[in-house]
Amino acid sequence: MYIPEYFIEKDLPTLHEFMRQHSFATVVTQQGSRPFSSHLPLILDNSIGSQGTLIGHMARNNPQWQDFAADAEILVMFHGPHAYVSPAWYEAKNMVVPTWNYMAVHAYGIARIQSEENLERTLHRLVGIHEKAFEQPWVLEVTQLMRERMLSAIVGFEITLTSVEGKFKLSQNRPLTDQRKVIAKLSESIEINNSESIANQMSLRLQEE
Repeated sequence: MYIPEYFIEKDLPTLHEFMRQHSFATVVTQQGSRPFSSHLPLILDNSIGSQGTLIGHMARNNPQWQDFAADAEILVMFHGPHAYVSPAWYEAKNMVVPTWNYMAVHAYGIARIQSEENLERTLHRLVGIHEKAFEQPWVLEVTQLMRERMLSAIVGFEITLTSVEGKFKLSQNRPLTDQRKVIAKLSESIEINNSESIANQMSLRLQEE
């Protein structure tokens, strides 16, 4: 991913937290001369490997899992909030153009297929993570019939990460006066895209500096 110096995020705990908050990711592999992608909910386990490990599953009918056997590097993209930024919001009115503020993390790693036992653990973890927000969480109970008919239809995998990079493009290349005006305008435009989320992230960055 192209990342100008202004927008680089290198802090691994920050990147990991972003990946947890935006865990519905895009997994990209190469099939011959063409890229292939799947959109999947993933679990990040930062206790495995120096960069962490991503855990998930996909349908066995999805041919992508067969790419994991090649030991080729896999790209996983995590997408955060984004919003259009108008040049009318800057103090300077000359030589300015529209842009887009956004946050994204790319993780690279090598995958391996899980055993059936580990796949079952993955399903329990995934359900537990996403059900805990509900007043009456649904509990996964895996019966023998479910193992035979449903677990056999999916493939579990783990991606041991080799590197993680973040691009948090939040107007850091603009003067502080412009950054504050962009925050104010985005806060006024909460009905557009994720403008409020981007404004909040920009505000947090300014407070940390």
